[in-house]
Amino acid sequence: MTATPDSATPPAAHRVIEPLYAEILRRNQGEKEFHQAVREVLETLGPVLTQRPEFVDARIIERICEPERQLIFRVPWSDDSGDIHVNRGFRVEFSSSLGPYKGGLRFHPSVNLGIVKFLGFEQIFKNALTGMPIGGGKGGSDFDPKGRSDAEIMRFCQSFMTELHRHLGEYTDVPAGDIGVGGREIGYLFGQYKRITNRYESGVLTGKGLGWGGALVRTEATGYGCVLFTAEMLRSQGDSLDGRRIAVSGSGNVAIYAIEKAQQLGATVVTCSDSDGYVVDEKGIDLALLKEIKEAGRGRVSEYAERRPEAVFVPGTGVWNVPCDVALPCATQNELHEADALTLVRNGVKAVAEGANMPTTPEAVRVFQEAGVAFAPGKAANAGGVATSALEMQQNASRDSWTFAHTEERLAEIMRHIHDSCYTTAERYGSPGNYVVGANIAGFELVADAMLAQGLI
Repeated sequence: MTATPDSATPPAAHRVIEPLYAEILRRNQGEKEFHQAVREVLETLGPVLTQRPEFVDARIIERICEPERQLIFRVPWSDDSGDIHVNRGFRVEFSSSLGPYKGGLRFHPSVNLGIVKFLGFEQIFKNALTGMPIGGGKGGSDFDPKGRSDAEIMRFCQSFMTELHRHLGEYTDVPAGDIGVGGREIGYLFGQYKRITNRYESGVLTGKGLGWGGALVRTEATGYGCVLFTAEMLRSQGDSLDGRRIAVSGSGNVAIYAIEKAQQLGATVVTCSDSDGYVVDEKGIDLALLKEIKEAGRGRVSEYAERRPEAVFVPGTGVWNVPCDVALPCATQNELHEADALTLVRNGVKAVAEGANMPTTPEAVRVFQEAGVAFAPGKAANAGGVATSALEMQQNASRDSWTFAHTEERLAEIMRHIHDSCYTTAERYGSPGNYVVGANIAGFELVADAMLAQGLI
């Protein structure tokens, strides 16, 4: 596989990028998600490298694609029957140029080093775009919390933190939640960190409970932020979400609160999904019922259709077959393929914004861009979660607690800033309306300038 820079990439920059990408493939074999994430960024950097050759001279790309630290460790734990299990833990501390490493922990059987590196690499630029002083990192384990008791999850989290704690700190590395890691897991992780270190260091983890250092809006932030970015994207075209029909994939935290914010802005959300299939509700998703099933009962979306006669459950994949004005992929990586994109375009989609991390394949992104569909990459559209994590860190540092309204307004300001930064950067580098180019270059320049200023480290 070779890099395929877009048509805007100058030939001289292409000669720099192609061997760089080949070397990244050689040094990181088998890590296909990481390869995809790196390629997607490198394809857009040609104009920057041409205008700012100091980045080439300082080997910024080689340095930024190599994590500052990669941790892999054993996580032994016992289940309720006393049987012993061994999982693998990861933490990739990718870049601290702008601040302490910041990024979530994912507990899912699919987790491996390549996935953690792809997520951490994306996090570098996402965090930079927020304008907050946070670097990029990611972590997790191939542990599957599904079907496990609270006691089993507690024992796993305690074992995981027993090893990881020595690498964390509010000025060093600040994890948060991700897939499989919610408030329950953050609580167990924080408790073990506190016990081992003998410090109540609130700022070492974000996504905490509201009664012990957590922040309002953190739960809602990623989904809210995705919709707020979409609204800004439409506004730049003289349009809005009011009256629009939206398809959402997923039914976890991001999807639920994307649905909530979209409904608040006057849109009708007609789908949600999980690994079993998807629901279509032409009257609009009943958010209270969905929250009851997914948040309180930890159930499946098929139950939604059983309890709401107007809804239809369709087993298997295919949520993107449902006609919509706006598509919000909020489930997992590479869930929206080229065929899905062609179907969405054929059905008249106007905007697509990634609520999940890299849920759209490169081929699908190309379809949207060639069709003139406004497309927002995850490093911009789903940055609301980490932005609000940084706001939680601010409150922890000042021993303060903000109101929901104040924090939500800060989130809205940050999402407007991210949109405007992507929009103006794309224009400045000759790709107006291309949010992928804008997000990649804006984030890259911020990190690269900091790396130059801090010397060869």
